[in-house]
Amino acid sequence: MHIATLASSAPVTLSLAQHLLSVLSGLAVGFSLGLIGGGGSILAVPLLLYLVGYPNAHVVIGTTALAVSINAYLNLIPHARAGNVRWRDALVFAVVGAAAAFVGSSLGKAVDGKKLLFLFAILMLVIAALMLRRREPAAKVDLHEAPAPKGSWWRLVVAAAIVGTLAGFFGIGGGFLIVPGLALSTGMPMIAAIGSSLLSVGTFGLTTAINYARSGLLDPTVALLYIGGGVVGGWVGTRVATHLGKHSKGTLNLIFALLVAVVALYMLWKNLSAFGLHL
Repeated sequence: MHIATLASSAPVTLSLAQHLLSVLSGLAVGFSLGLIGGGGSILAVPLLLYLVGYPNAHVVIGTTALAVSINAYLNLIPHARAGNVRWRDALVFAVVGAAAAFVGSSLGKAVDGKKLLFLFAILMLVIAALMLRRREPAAKVDLHEAPAPKGSWWRLVVAAAIVGTLAGFFGIGGGFLIVPGLALSTGMPMIAAIGSSLLSVGTFGLTTAINYARSGLLDPTVALLYIGGGVVGGWVGTRVATHLGKHSKGTLNLIFALLVAVVALYMLWKNLSAFGLHL
């Protein structure tokens, strides 16, 4: 296992330009979360790794997990005030998912960094495809009247375990997995699933970050820069989102899905050597 070697390596010293890029990356991540309700964690890892140029993939995962966690908790506040959080379901999903995220992040630390990023890129492509297929419900349907399916309690637990494991393994908040997991397992409306998901996003990310920090795989300075940028970006993104109609939002989802796909393909190309493949 390479954890001891990674944890004992000399701390990384970033330039002023890299610090500024960290803030801008955090701003982009927060803006994405505020504007389209997800996707921040999917962008956080490749931005820090390739735009900022942080050299350690495992530290990148641990650091971005903490940044996404804090930003998710902050974004939970306005959703809670608006009554968009189903607290019981949100707490069950968060607790079960956090335990699974701890297991997933433990497995992730033991995987070679390049292989982990390669697999992460594949997950990004899957998420991009799901985003392209996503359809907004008809405006006339009262989603708040959606009944809970039979056996929703066990569905909720199973969904939380699966999503938590994936989120921990890849070091992501898992918003794009948590929202459908909550909606499909409980029958709650989409707006409630989005609001409730933020508790799990924050909890999963914090669990992953703590686990990585225990092995010395977290850069607190970069995390603070990411969080600072994310707070500003999230506020701006939320403000802009309120002025966009449904058609514009669908266009933004399309653009973001294509962006995720492009970044994923770049990550696949960069990490083909982990499996002995070359172009």
